[in-house]
Amino acid sequence: QVQLVESGGGLVQAGGSLRLSCAASGRTFSNYAMGWFRQTPGKERDFVATINWSGRTTYYADSVKGRFTISRDNAKNTVYLQMNSLKPEDTAVYYCAAAYGDSFYSRRDQYRYWGQGTQVTVSS
Repeated sequence: QVQLVESGGGLVQAGGSLRLSCAASGRTFSNYAMGWFRQTPGKERDFVATINWSGRTTYYADSVKGRFTISRDNAKNTVYLQMNSLKPEDTAVYYCAAAYGDSFYSRRDQYRYWGQGTQVTVSS
């Protein structure tokens, strides 16, 4: 079992920045690829970014490429999502997730463990 707790969400103006954190506990963090997804009411949970176990490989949704950066600190069992140049359309609940394996993953069904989510609201 892996427990994930997100933090760092909030209200920010368009063009601003936020850094989300996701603290993991319960299993060996470095055995898991980590991902960030987001969801707005009435819509599916969409992929945002993923990072492999070592942090050397990352992959982003086209909508956030060049603005968001995913990183991890295995010593702290934490994954981060640095979000810059935020837009109103980035408003959503952001979830971190863990997938066991040595690759990186962009599909929801590849992730077994999920956090409870943190709200990000970008005002225009």
